[in-house]
Amino acid sequence: MIFGFLKSPELSPRLLRLKESALFASLTPLELKIVDGLMHERRYLADEIIFDEGEEGQALYLVMSGRVIISRQLGAGREVVAELSAGSFFGDLALLDNSPRNAQTRALDNCELAVFFRADFMGLMDTDPVIGYKISLALARHIGRRLRDWMTGKPQLEAL
Repeated sequence: MIFGFLKSPELSPRLLRLKESALFASLTPLELKIVDGLMHERRYLADEIIFDEGEEGQALYLVMSGRVIISRQLGAGREVVAELSAGSFFGDLALLDNSPRNAQTRALDNCELAVFFRADFMGLMDTDPVIGYKISLALARHIGRRLRDWMTGKPQLEAL
């Protein structure tokens, strides 16, 4: 094809998974590649704790495969807040501050997560403010939607 060079580049399965996430949906293929270069891959075995309630938040996690469960301490037991599968993200507030985690996250199955550390996000804001703006706007919309749902009694705590 003569004009094949004008066609958008094909996205790898990993980049497609990022693109499917509401957090990165507005990014172009080139911007996705930049963000993907900042993400760290982590694998967890079934029942392994990803982070514990009360730990300092340092990163956002995107579920690439498998499932995770989010729970909080409730008396002597635990209250399940959410079960997340591929395409979901959690730990989003850690991109904004280093407050303690308000829940525990544990792998329900063997899973693969893409981890976006706050330090990398802050560096991205300095080096490529357009990408940082797009992610920040998506993050603000997500947090706002979650807050509105909570205020109306319809909690959708899909990301903590």
